[in-house]
Amino acid sequence: MKAIIYCRVSTEKAEQETSLIRQEKELMALADRLGFQVIKIISEKASGYDLDRDGIFEMLSFLKDKQADAVLIQDETRLGRGNAKVALLHCLLKEDAVLYSLTHNGVMEVSDSDSMVLQIVAIVEEYQRKIHNLKIKRGMKEAVEKGYKPQKNLKNQGNLGGRERKEVPVEEIIRLRGNGLTYEEIAATLKGFGYNISRATVHRRFLEAVKTGE
Repeated sequence: MKAIIYCRVSTEKAEQETSLIRQEKELMALADRLGFQVIKIISEKASGYDLDRDGIFEMLSFLKDKQADAVLIQDETRLGRGNAKVALLHCLLKEDAVLYSLTHNGVMEVSDSDSMVLQIVAIVEEYQRKIHNLKIKRGMKEAVEKGYKPQKNLKNQGNLGGRERKEVPVEEIIRLRGNGLTYEEIAATLKGFGYNISRATVHRRFLEAVKTGE
């Protein structure tokens, strides 16, 4: 498993520098015991209540790009404190990252209170997506009723010798993806407007559009 080691101290004091070095050393030892490949060690000096940290964004970028599967920390307070900690836990879990800590000598256990908050946040987020999808469906339906024909904006590229390439509103896929919808949610939304396409097709067309810079 590929892992990121994340270390943090809150001040610039000399003793804190020693703490960073100790965290790195102990977390490297933990990675060795677990048989992990450490691809990045991130160390920073910042308040745990602050979300605007270079190291945090670097870590999330590695996880989002699937360059790492796990994050190793000394304990949950190194990740953050208060609401910042819960917000970062939520971001890490959304990226399917597995957290390991020295405190637990393995997979980190989230406290009952934090777990409850994370569940509530996930439920609220899901309903926000549903409401957003419904608003899009209503808007598109109203536009179609007023004469808007989205198919006129499509370029149907024939696939000679094979099946005809499906007409797909690529710009709409990019817009919906930018609004945080999953490929499955986008496929469901477009099906409501008469586009009988699968999640895989939505995913493929999105990647094609990104690659060609449309």
